[in-house]
Amino acid sequence: MKLVLTIAGSDSSGGAGVQADLRAISANGGFGACVIAAVTAQSTRGVVLARALPVALVAAQLDAVFGDMPVAAVKSGMLGGAGVVRAVAARLRRYAPAYYVLDPVLLSTSGHRLLDEGAVAALRKELFPLATLLTPNAHEAEALTGLRVRSLRDAEEAGRRLLDDGPRAVLVKGGHLREGRASDVLVTRRGARVVPGEWIDTPHTHGTGCTYASAIATHLARGRRLRDAVTLAKAYVTEAIRGGFPVGHGAGPTDHFFYLRRGDLAAWVRRLRLRGTRGE
Repeated sequence: MKLVLTIAGSDSSGGAGVQADLRAISANGGFGACVIAAVTAQSTRGVVLARALPVALVAAQLDAVFGDMPVAAVKSGMLGGAGVVRAVAARLRRYAPAYYVLDPVLLSTSGHRLLDEGAVAALRKELFPLATLLTPNAHEAEALTGLRVRSLRDAEEAGRRLLDDGPRAVLVKGGHLREGRASDVLVTRRGARVVPGEWIDTPHTHGTGCTYASAIATHLARGRRLRDAVTLAKAYVTEAIRGGFPVGHGAGPTDHFFYLRRGDLAAWVRRLRLRGTRGE
């Protein structure tokens, strides 16, 4: 079993952040370890308060995991501040995991700002060049490039711009697009391809981005090439969204173990079996 490390914030409602990451890693056949970079007070209605943990504590968590466990892939989400970003970058350079999926969490779904401008600048300078895959949604792609991202063509252009900051590949997620809604665009230096998606009309999508990025990281860790990891993770997150359910009075979570409740475990186990080759 491959070990996947998530570096992210804690979500007290359980729908996103480290909590969603660990479930997605397990559901896709990996073993999840975690480094908590920030803590949020949030519910299904939104984020009330968010704070980065002390840099020394984040660094100690990273050293503890990397110094003891064979980390096959890393996924990062909410990092909280520039100091944490730099600490994460220093450890990724030191320990050099084979795969790193960077979900640039800038805003919560409810609009709460999770990274200030200094932290965003540090993210671009320190972590983008280390990323195997960068996974912004359309709003994050707009914030990072200054482009208007409304269509699949816009998403491709934004992805190409973001490649200039150093990641090996960019996946612009299309849940907020007006044209090609729910389809994503994977951009590498070899070209771009659309990852088709199905729009599911549900409010229960809390933690979708965390879930998607963690599933991709898990399949990279298990030996799938990048586009296959993205395709399988896309199929997984689509079904998790389809199984989303109401908890509380706001946006409920996706169902990370939908296949257990639907009774089609055997079919998904077959799909999760290791196939494919390493690389793009």
